[in-house]
Amino acid sequence: MRMTNLAKASGDCAFLDDVLTGLSGPVKSLPAKYFYDAEGSRLFEEICDLPEYYLTRTEIALLTKVAPEIAKHIPAGTYHLDTSLSLNVDGVTIRGEGMDKTILNFKGQVTGAEGLLVHAKDFTIEDLAIEDSKGDALKIIDGENIAIRRVRSEWTNGPATSNGAYGIYPVQTKNLLIEDSVAIGASDAGIYVGQSDNIVVRRNRAERNVAGIEIENSAHADVYDNVAMHNTGGILVFNMPNLPVPGHSSRVFHNHIESNNTGNFATKGSAVSSVPAGSGVVINSNRLVEIFDNDIIDNGTDNLSVSSYYSTGFMNKRGVSEAYDPYPEAIYIYGNRFKGGGDSPDGLDFKTLKIAMFGLSGRLPDILWDGYVNPEHLINGKLDAARAICIDNGDADTINIDGPNHYKNPKVGRAEYVCSLPHLPAVTLTGPLAETGHTP
Repeated sequence: MRMTNLAKASGDCAFLDDVLTGLSGPVKSLPAKYFYDAEGSRLFEEICDLPEYYLTRTEIALLTKVAPEIAKHIPAGTYHLDTSLSLNVDGVTIRGEGMDKTILNFKGQVTGAEGLLVHAKDFTIEDLAIEDSKGDALKIIDGENIAIRRVRSEWTNGPATSNGAYGIYPVQTKNLLIEDSVAIGASDAGIYVGQSDNIVVRRNRAERNVAGIEIENSAHADVYDNVAMHNTGGILVFNMPNLPVPGHSSRVFHNHIESNNTGNFATKGSAVSSVPAGSGVVINSNRLVEIFDNDIIDNGTDNLSVSSYYSTGFMNKRGVSEAYDPYPEAIYIYGNRFKGGGDSPDGLDFKTLKIAMFGLSGRLPDILWDGYVNPEHLINGKLDAARAICIDNGDADTINIDGPNHYKNPKVGRAEYVCSLPHLPAVTLTGPLAETGHTP
């Protein structure tokens, strides 16, 4: 009899781990990825697309018909999956028995870009976890009336550039609720809402992602009662160029944003790869944003920053659409509680600025503004009242780092920023999610 060392045969321990796991359980199994090499997998996928191969079409037709019944409940257990899941049937609820009890694990994923891809409306997912997907964990595209409750997305190996980009990732949705969920280890954003409208993100926990929670090119968003800790940046409100819709009208309030000092592990060239480690709240190129009643603590670069597209370093090859507005305007910051932070800024420019102005043992002020303004909107050298950056936050200072002049004339101030803007209305979810957003 010839004996084979499985660990050596596989080139690492992954094969051995999969064999031991698969053959040690009550139901014996081995991942299908060991039945095919890369060329075999490619040929099999081509075969599945052939007109005469009826099995795939039959399976899809059956699943489409009975998916709402099948997906009602997933029992507790860890389900090892080697291919992505997808759903394109409206009105489905997927429910597990708890985010630490019903676990969809994609560590052995061979095919597909996501863990679960949903293209449907009136969709609810709750009480389960999606772990170690090859790409995004949960992606929902172009849906209306979407509820995500008590879902955990996680890459269990910790922060790594090889992790999927997004944990919980609804894009181009309307009437969206994300609550009581957890996102860990995403190489872009743990909870990302993009190009969406009428949004509530509440009572979630985001840890050890590049961006903990990101609202990008979205309108009418309430982000509250969340915890963002140990990310690169805690909560981001971004408006990026060359997307179909601009972002505006977001409220970020009553969140706990602490120690977001993890080194940036995003893919080079991505938008969030420019976010400095140690960023608490970051507002970039957005308008009509209200930041209030947050606890923002010990973020090493700055607790809160307001910046334009010109400060990101993210200059894409296609250029910028003429319709894109790169300047932050109508930003209202008040009533936040700051503590610590600014003592260990990321990047040579910020380190030099801190030492030059505040000494080796000093710290940057709680609020940082890059100083970019649209010259067409200036009246007597200042933004007109409706577009102003208003900061009325007690004894918190603001530093204008003079980005347009490469930090030549930074200035710390307080009184010159004190003003107020009309409060944004609370978000009200409608239809099957009908309820009133939190009103402080």
